[in-house]
Amino acid sequence: MSESPIDRLQTQALESRVVETLRTCYDPEIPVDIYELGLIYDIAVKPEGKVEVKMTLTSPACPVAGSLPPEVESKIKALDGVREAKVEVVWDPPWTPERMSEAAKLELNMF
Repeated sequence: MSESPIDRLQTQALESRVVETLRTCYDPEIPVDIYELGLIYDIAVKPEGKVEVKMTLTSPACPVAGSLPPEVESKIKALDGVREAKVEVVWDPPWTPERMSEAAKLELNMF
C-alpha cells in the first residue's frame, strides 16, 4: 500500500521537525549540534508517527554515550505527531570528521 500525497507531505513535515530537533542536541565537548557533526546516519519517519533514528558517536568511549541517545529519543518523542521514537546507536561506518557539514567545519576552524 502506497502513501497518499497528504501522508507523504505530513511525513516530510514531521521529518523536517525531527531534523530541527536534532539541531538542538549537542555533544557537550563540541560546540556543534549532532546533525551538523554528521552523527545522524538515518531518519525514518512512518506515516503512523513512528520515528527511527540511526546515529553514532564520535568514539565508542564518548563520555555522553549513556546520556546523549536517550536525550535525542526523548526530544523526538515530545514532538507533536510522534507516537513512538527509537534511537539506535550504530558504529558502522565509523564516524570521521569528513561526515561533518561545511558549517560545522567552519565553526570548528577545520579548514
